[in-house]
Amino acid sequence: MSYEIKAIDAVVNIRTAEALALQPDRRRFYVSKMRVKEETFDAVSLEGMLARMDASGIERSFLIAARVGVKHHPACYHVPYELVADAVQKYPDRFSGLAGVDPTEGMSGVRALEHAVREYGFIGAHTYPHWYELSPDHARYYPFYAKWVELDIPIQMQVGQSMVYDPSYPRRSVGRPICIDAVACDFPELKLVGIHVGIPWTDEMIAMAWKHANVYIGTDAHRPSYWPESFIKYMNSYGQDKVIFGTDFPVLDFERTRADFEAIALKPEARRKVLRDNALRLYRL
Repeated sequence: MSYEIKAIDAVVNIRTAEALALQPDRRRFYVSKMRVKEETFDAVSLEGMLARMDASGIERSFLIAARVGVKHHPACYHVPYELVADAVQKYPDRFSGLAGVDPTEGMSGVRALEHAVREYGFIGAHTYPHWYELSPDHARYYPFYAKWVELDIPIQMQVGQSMVYDPSYPRRSVGRPICIDAVACDFPELKLVGIHVGIPWTDEMIAMAWKHANVYIGTDAHRPSYWPESFIKYMNSYGQDKVIFGTDFPVLDFERTRADFEAIALKPEARRKVLRDNALRLYRL
């Protein structure tokens, strides 16, 4: 299908065979619970991903070098920054890199983050509070917040509930959007994107984006067909400059998510801003 607006997908997981070899097997979770198709769960080459992006009218994807929990636990894994950097270097017009953050790494993690930005050209950062059971306003994040402000890069942070990804390692849902309030008050210059729509606390996430000039909302991980009505109204009105499109591929498929999004009754200006313009402005592309 041909789309007039070429979208920016701000939340994408790299799925090459090399990346999957570093991860625990989560087939049961993704395929059975999240209903990800087998061919999407299995390894997807960069070229295969580009073909799927083209079919969905997606011009560029932000690839996450994810830090999924502490490195030493068998349920967790870290995607090397170099792996994503290589993908970006191979297709610089189609991919951009996001540096995953493990807040337990302290200053060594801060230095690695700075290296990824200055040497690899990563355009932003990404973290999962629930994997560490550290809410966004925990002190262990504060050295990273200060560095992000210094580097002037946005941070994506999952807000809303977490799932049970591994039965042997259940994690508490610590990412209530209201926790962002303290962070944004302490670091008003910090560009913070609350991803995963904030579900089931979407109205709380909307309140944070309304209150704080540099707080945004990411649409990923939940099909547009099931977004709360209040979120759609927000995108269509006073929030149209504060929402960033994403899929969290492979959690959501590129093509189906784009088709779902196009079915939402949005004003043309709001649709373009959410799909493209807001990400271009925020990430200075």
